[in-house]
Amino acid sequence: MFDQNQLPFDMVQLLDENGNGDEEALQQFSDEFLVTLYKWMRKARVIDERLLKMQRQGRIGTYAPFSGQEAAQIGSVLALEKEDWIFPSYREIAACLAHGLPLTQIFHYVRGHVLGGRTPEHLNIFPIQIIIGAQTLHATGCAWAAKLKGEKQVSVCYFGDGATSEGDFHEAMNFASVYQVPVIFFCQNNQYAISVPVHKQTASRTIAQKAIAYGMKGVLVDGNDALAVYKTMKEAVDSARNGEGPMLIEALTYRLGPHTTSDDPTKYRSAEEAEQWRRKKDPLHRLRVLLEKRGLWTEEKEEAWVAQANDEITAAYEEAVAAETGSIVDVFDYVYGKPSKLLQEQQQEAARRKQGKEVK
Repeated sequence: MFDQNQLPFDMVQLLDENGNGDEEALQQFSDEFLVTLYKWMRKARVIDERLLKMQRQGRIGTYAPFSGQEAAQIGSVLALEKEDWIFPSYREIAACLAHGLPLTQIFHYVRGHVLGGRTPEHLNIFPIQIIIGAQTLHATGCAWAAKLKGEKQVSVCYFGDGATSEGDFHEAMNFASVYQVPVIFFCQNNQYAISVPVHKQTASRTIAQKAIAYGMKGVLVDGNDALAVYKTMKEAVDSARNGEGPMLIEALTYRLGPHTTSDDPTKYRSAEEAEQWRRKKDPLHRLRVLLEKRGLWTEEKEEAWVAQANDEITAAYEEAVAAETGSIVDVFDYVYGKPSKLLQEQQQEAARRKQGKEVK
């Protein structure tokens, strides 16, 4: 009988749940980098908590919280170069921000602004993908284009464990490996695809081992250990940039909140389970412990940083609210680079209808 437990997929971990690790291995990270990493993670947690409250207050639309997944997102995206592409799902707000997306743009997105999905020209971030798993194909195509053009950019696709049940995921993996394109498939296994637990998504012991079937390397990493995530992603990106093909990374983590603000997680998981992850495996806790051991962080710095983050959030929200909301007429400008005759006619019709309503 086949024994999948014999497959070499031990979890990469540098920091345990109490912030302890091999000191020699930890010396590779500078004090400056550790502080930057923690600041981003802490800021991301503050943003997520504020956005959740704003949704409950009716100030933004439906929202997908990411608390608990800060190490996976920030640790991975900081390993990239600015010219690298990221292909996010709706839960990768932290990764998008750390890669350069303005916070005001996030507010445009969650408020349903007509330009909410538009990325500033200088940033290599694809629009946030709502269709589960579709971004795996987009990332693979972008990486293939980079290879054909002789460019050194790497594409990173973010998705959850639920996306691995989609055909797009398997098609992208197969194509990427056959053509050896520079793409990283980064799966945040947060244990649930809405209400479906991971053991009902796959019979394999890990998601990482699915890479074997496609002839690429797979790695399982502790997704709540930001240092392990960074190290794993850096190695994957360097390998892809050097022409060594794609890689699948499974970051084992946990979604502390609901799938979205329209979800009730108490219907499919126990409060005890979520509390266990919150108390014992919080990614922010273990990194902060390391910083405090090195004398790099104090409670005073924590309070000051959280206050600064809250001020930035308030300012970004007010800027977004003050912006013009746009109209249905503007939507047509962002469908194609060069609009077709039919699209132009539809835009003109929309403008006439809008003008007619305003006259009435």
